Amino acid sequence: MEIIDGKALAKKVRENLKNEVEKLREEGIIPKFAVILVGSDPASLTYVKSKNNACKELGIEYEEALLDENITMKELLSIIDSLNERKDISGILLQSPIPKHLDIQEAFRRISPEKDVDGFNPYNVGRLCLNQDTFVSCTPHRYNENV
Repeated sequence: MEIIDGKALAKKVRENLKNEVEKLREEGIIPKFAVILVGSDPASLTYVKSKNNACKELGIEYEEALLDENITMKELLSIIDSLNERKDISGILLQSPIPKHLDIQEAFRRISPEKDVDGFNPYNVGRLCLNQDTFVSCTPHRYNENV
């Protein structure tokens, strides 16, 4: 069994990403990450804060939509639609869990496949199953020593 040095791998991945972001900026492409957080789940707040810090470290612009837990499904979908339409937004993450009265599957379906950084849109899930290039959720993603 191979033992992976997680800290060393994470450092290498972040260095590579930082270089990629710098190259994009040189080409006039400014990556911007949008996170949608519904409610105030403490673990989710911590996760979202870590995403903000990672973006700062990598040179990626960052935007949060911090939404009240009583938001309606219609309002949530409207916010997703707005982020989908914006040219300055490169990727969208809907932080889960979301309140029980909201349909997370409907929300995932609404996020544009091109901006779905978690890979939860059914289109991206299908591409993953077919071994086609797509965003891959971090959970099932395998370690690649060529990172």
